[in-house]
Amino acid sequence: MIPTPASDSGVWSAPGRANLIGEHTDYNEGFVLPFAIEYRTRAKASRRDDGIIRVTSTFDPTPVEAALDDLPSLFDHPDHGIPEWAAYPLGVAWAALRATGIDARELPGLDLAFSSDVPIGAGLSSSAAIEGATASALNDLWALGLSPLELAKIGRTAENDAVGAPTGIMDQVASMLGRADAATFLDCRTLATESIDLGFDAAGLRLLVIDTGVKHSHATGGYGERRASCELGAASMGVPALRDLTLDDLPRAQALLDDVTFRRVRHIVTENYRVLDTVRALRESGPHAIGDLLVASHASMRDDFEISTPELDTAVDAALAAGAVGARMTGGGFGGAAIALVADDLVGAVTDAATSAFAERGYAAPHIFTVTPSRGAGRDA
Repeated sequence: MIPTPASDSGVWSAPGRANLIGEHTDYNEGFVLPFAIEYRTRAKASRRDDGIIRVTSTFDPTPVEAALDDLPSLFDHPDHGIPEWAAYPLGVAWAALRATGIDARELPGLDLAFSSDVPIGAGLSSSAAIEGATASALNDLWALGLSPLELAKIGRTAENDAVGAPTGIMDQVASMLGRADAATFLDCRTLATESIDLGFDAAGLRLLVIDTGVKHSHATGGYGERRASCELGAASMGVPALRDLTLDDLPRAQALLDDVTFRRVRHIVTENYRVLDTVRALRESGPHAIGDLLVASHASMRDDFEISTPELDTAVDAALAAGAVGARMTGGGFGGAAIALVADDLVGAVTDAATSAFAERGYAAPHIFTVTPSRGAGRDA
């Protein structure tokens, strides 16, 4: 029997995340440096006695429900027919049952009602936020006793296998382990984590998000193709993952691989070094020292990984021209947002410059706002 939970209902939440640096390195067993943001998904949850899990949300008026003991058969089939938003929380419940080995018949059903202010489609991982809020609620209401890292793994399983998005574990770890004014340095091979002070406040800096409004989906298209290219590159180079390559391996890779695969590999290898250099710079010199690394990261994603868009490039160029310390696209690419590290007194100027640049090119106006490194997932009430 599982332990009795402390209560039958409550409210749990988890944040979205911004990735300071380290893009597409996570599923290559490399290094990333994300941080949780103040925008959160909330789950109002309560136990029920019929073995049904029922999910509702403010962004879809139609409830979705399933019997707990039917979840394995549902998610054994890729064409399960569950709406994508509902596949995230139901997938977390399924992944939690699979990870713990608990018989679903021993557990109470749940009602979960979601609301969120995490911007959708901006590369700020609204998906990890709903996974983290769900996992935190299940952990308490089902008295699972799982650690934040174990809950992050459950979220990744849900996203990979229930939703079908081939992402790494960075987003879930950032959402679960966030801390105010800090980023989470994650080794995606060992899953070792370290909280790294950012010092934005003391340095008079703000992190500006420039959401282009160009929507993307991790479950389809170019994200999966980039992952396949990375796997091909690693196999061709005879290593388990691109994490195992160094800068000294790049000449051999260029001779061995076709041009596209080589450029994909080069981005991952150099991006891993940029993450390590960013951590070092933050520790030794503070956040003003990381600007060039952010800019180099964007150039690599634009030219080698080819996941930027004209709108993202415009956002980065405009921010830098207006005096940003550094800027880069963030998230999986093919849309979403750029980030810019900006002095407090230049936030208005950078905002105006990006807005004007978009208007000049005939793009829809971007949504521009600041984000603050914030706490991770947990119980609110």
